[in-house]
Amino acid sequence: MSSPLSGASACSRLSPHIALGTVSLREVEQANAARRRTVKGTRDGWSGSLRSFSARLAWRDHFMQKLEDEPALEVRCLHAAYEGLRPKEPDAGRLAGWEKGETGLPFVDACMRYLIHTGWLNFRMRSMLMAVASYHLWLDWRSTGPHLARMFTDYEPGIHWPQVQMQSGTTGMNTIRIYNPVKQGHDQDPTGEFTRKWVPELAEVPDEYLQEPWTWDGARRLLGRRYPAPVVDVAAAARAAREAVWAVRRRDGFREEAARIVTRHASRKDGAGRFVNDRAPRRKRGDARQMSLDL
Repeated sequence: MSSPLSGASACSRLSPHIALGTVSLREVEQANAARRRTVKGTRDGWSGSLRSFSARLAWRDHFMQKLEDEPALEVRCLHAAYEGLRPKEPDAGRLAGWEKGETGLPFVDACMRYLIHTGWLNFRMRSMLMAVASYHLWLDWRSTGPHLARMFTDYEPGIHWPQVQMQSGTTGMNTIRIYNPVKQGHDQDPTGEFTRKWVPELAEVPDEYLQEPWTWDGARRLLGRRYPAPVVDVAAAARAAREAVWAVRRRDGFREEAARIVTRHASRKDGAGRFVNDRAPRRKRGDARQMSLDL
């Protein structure tokens, strides 16, 4: 789910078929259960992966039910306090650069170009694209969400809009995750293979500067000519976004509304007192309203 290099072959790639109805979720789960029985007791490592896959099929239904229960998720922030946080009219230059894969942030651009070319992208990279658009570029999710919806061959409203809001930090109940696109590039594409393939303009940039070409001493002959200069300062933009989002969380009445949202939309506990499909450690009672529901 994390690596764009291995995601294409490691993920099931069934999502377009599930979204379009060419295979049913029940059929997928039954096949998965049969395979789990086959590998039970073996040491090939598949048992854990298959259990995780089954849990994510259930998690999919959980997100579908969010939209069925509150259709306004497509058009309004789940937590009303976030309305008006970002400009309604987006910065046209930033939006266009993000949509085309021309932000000047190499790993972000590589992921977007890959998505445009293939119609698919692994989960973490989808999250990063949305988070960078929302936090670093400070674009409203209603401006960026439709573009991704058009690009995804597996677009499913019940999955898409709750996830778009989650990665934009507007649900009021999920942990705020501001992905550092430079760090993600180093972590998920350590050799630069993925970035170089989809952003060939960076061919002459040495490996150590690939994810931050603006720090390279040859940047002047490249940036703003064959490849865009970064549209934002990554660190400064993240800092400003973090301060703005957390300022909303400190407002009077925020916690009360967040508690209502948790009651209505959060996953429920199983008999052992764990949050179903929530892999995060159990939070302290006072932090329950901000529990992680990372898909």
